[in-house]
Formats: sequence, structure tokens, C-alpha cells
Amino acid sequence: MPDIGQLFPDNDPKWKGATSDIFVAEACRLMRVEGYEIGNIDCTIIAERPKISPHKAAIKSNIAAILGCHESVVNVKAKTHEKVDSLGENRSIACHTVVLLIKV
Repeated sequence: MPDIGQLFPDNDPKWKGATSDIFVAEACRLMRVEGYEIGNIDCTIIAERPKISPHKAAIKSNIAAILGCHESVVNVKAKTHEKVDSLGENRSIACHTVVLLIKV
């Protein structure tokens, strides 16, 4: 499959102002067209604030809904960056995600 810049070029007005869930849903649609399904997904949110724990269930549910998969294959966890760089100084939030795709 093409990379993100080829799928969603920043000069294509079709994507201007689109929210991130639109990009993820389209990527999942293309994934399915190519014959893949999600095996599992593991998300690590890195943030000092807000505390993610009270929101984990809702985040997990939203991810599963956007991806069109069962919540049981979605894992969400959070960590802080121990006051190091912009993440630790509470100036940004990051998310690292690994997805296992299964050819069907």
C-alpha cells in the first residue's frame, strides 16, 4: 500500500480540515480492500496531563468503533515522560501504536 503522504496528500482539498478519525477510517477501508483485518492493536499514550486512566474505557471503545473491530483486540495504556522534553513539560502528547494485520 502507498504511504500516508500518497494516501492523504496535503495538497488534496478532499482532506482539508478532515478530523483524524476520517483518515483512520479511510486507511482501514483500504486495508480491508487489500484483504487484511486487524489482529490486535496496542496503543501507548504518553502524557503528563490529563490522566488517561479515567478515560481509557472510552478511548478503547472509540478506537474499536473507528477501526471496526472488537474492543477485545484493542489495548490502551498510558505513561508519563518523567518531565523530559516537551512531553514531560506538558507541552505535547504523543501516542505510539502497533497494529497486527492478518491477511484474510
